[in-house]
Amino acid sequence: MPTSTTLAMYNQSSYNTGDFTLLGIPGLEQYHVWISIPFCFIYLMAIVGNSILLYLIAVERSLHAPMFFFLSMLAITDVILSTTCVPKTLTVFWLGPQKISFPGCLTQLFFLHYSFVLDSAILLAMAFDRYVAICSPLRYTTILTPRTITKIAVGISCRSFCIILPVIFLLTRLPFCRTHIIPHTYCEHIGVARLACADISINIWYGFCVPIMTVISDVILIAVSYTLILCAVFRLPSRDARQKALGTCGSHVCVILMFYTPAFFSILAHRFGHNVSRTFHIMFANLYIVIPPALNPIVYGVKTKQIRDKVILLFSTKGSE
Repeated sequence: MPTSTTLAMYNQSSYNTGDFTLLGIPGLEQYHVWISIPFCFIYLMAIVGNSILLYLIAVERSLHAPMFFFLSMLAITDVILSTTCVPKTLTVFWLGPQKISFPGCLTQLFFLHYSFVLDSAILLAMAFDRYVAICSPLRYTTILTPRTITKIAVGISCRSFCIILPVIFLLTRLPFCRTHIIPHTYCEHIGVARLACADISINIWYGFCVPIMTVISDVILIAVSYTLILCAVFRLPSRDARQKALGTCGSHVCVILMFYTPAFFSILAHRFGHNVSRTFHIMFANLYIVIPPALNPIVYGVKTKQIRDKVILLFSTKGSE
């Protein structure tokens, strides 16, 4: 005969077997088709831009350097971030509310949050690369060896995985016995947890404190790196050398600002912004998953001379054929 504990576990697990329904952007349902047009265009820009960036880095031997290796990691992560959510979001915009299975919802939110934390770690790795290149140029190749770069890449990937994996277990323990309707275009941790008919304080505090403390530590280390870089740059005797160093770092700073500014706003609004309307918050969250991935290749293409020259060469060669 099954015990009460077994029955309770069966009942709780049965709550999680149903599908969830993604509604889209509350209050803007009648505009979903119109919203989808720029949204789809920006998403295609992100895919095409990052694909060109990855192609150039792969085929051009002059771009086989640590900085461009980390840039390729950023491009891949950006593609994962946008592709995790945008296709399902466009389906909601075009066809109305869509069902998503509980495992599918967990998979989507895992890759969403994993990509976010990994993006932050990659920006830190790129800041370290620039610090070594400008502050210790003679030791650059001995410090950032292929073995070291591989260790950094594996280390930041594993760190991001270990930070986000507990989120999955925190959600699978929850019973969803009230509603399976998600007033959003995709699944994210706290939004799904709030549908549970149980105490979610652990989810709220883990979902807020651990990722944001990780990101804040990355931001502090990035700030320290660029402070040291600026000190080194302004000590350079040549004006041309100073301008070249600042130009190299300019693209990184633009990408860092584009990533962290909306990210912190979204996190803080989700936790403390009780006066921020749900419609605005969800609209902003949707823009966040497509705009930085679309703009990053453009920023690097414009601000980084090596990439700009290769892009011009690529399209001029195609045009002359």
